[in-house]
Amino acid sequence: MSARLVVLASGAGTTLQAVLDATADPEFGATVVAVGTDRHDTGAERRARGSGVAVFTVRLEDHPDREAFNAATAERIAGFEPDLLVLAGYMKILSRQVIGRFRTINTHPSLLPAFPGASAVRDALAAGVKVSGVTVHWVDEGVDTGPIIAQRPVPVEPDDSEQTLRARIQGVERGLFVATIGEIVRSGSAQAVPAGDRRAPDLRASVRGSGTGRGSAHVQEES
Repeated sequence: MSARLVVLASGAGTTLQAVLDATADPEFGATVVAVGTDRHDTGAERRARGSGVAVFTVRLEDHPDREAFNAATAERIAGFEPDLLVLAGYMKILSRQVIGRFRTINTHPSLLPAFPGASAVRDALAAGVKVSGVTVHWVDEGVDTGPIIAQRPVPVEPDDSEQTLRARIQGVERGLFVATIGEIVRSGSAQAVPAGDRRAPDLRASVRGSGTGRGSAHVQEES
C-alpha cells in the first residue's frame, strides 16, 4: 500500500515539486494526498493544484493565537490521515499539537548540528567553512535538533555568495530529500544518527504510528 504524505510548504514550492515528481511514479511507494500552506496564492499552492493534489490553507492571522493556529493546522492535516508529514520550506513554527500527532520530517541547509536556525547559509559563510551541506531529520521540540536521518556535503567555493551557495545546496537538498523519503516509505523504518555523529545513517525507523509526542519544530528558509 502506498504511504500517504501531507506536505506543508510556504513559498515557491521547488522542494515540493521534487516530491510531487517523485511520487508520480507508482513504484516510489508514496502519494502526496494534500499540500498545506500558511498563506494564499503561493507557488507551492499552484504546483499542488497543477498536479491535482488537494490544497488547504491555514493562516496564523485568522486565529486568535498560535495555539489556535496549530490546533487548526493539526485538524486539517488529520483529515487526510497521513503516514508522514513532510515540511518542504514551511515557514511557521509547529507546536506539540502537530508534532505530537504526526511523524514529521524536515530538511535543513547545513550539516547539523552545525548552523541550526533560519540563517544557516549566511552563518556558514560567515564562519568561513569549506564545506556546508544538507541534513534531513525528524522534527522534535528543538531548533533543528531532531534525530538525523541523512546528510550530504556541499563544498563552499571561494567566491560563493549567500545566493549562490543556497542555490547549490537546494539542488542537492531536493535529491537527498526525495531519496530519503523513498527509503523511509519503502523500508518502513529509519534509525537516526545522534547529533554530532557523522556516520552514514542506517534508515530503519518506522514511518507509521504515533507522532513523536514532542514540542515545537523550527522550520527553515523558503525553498
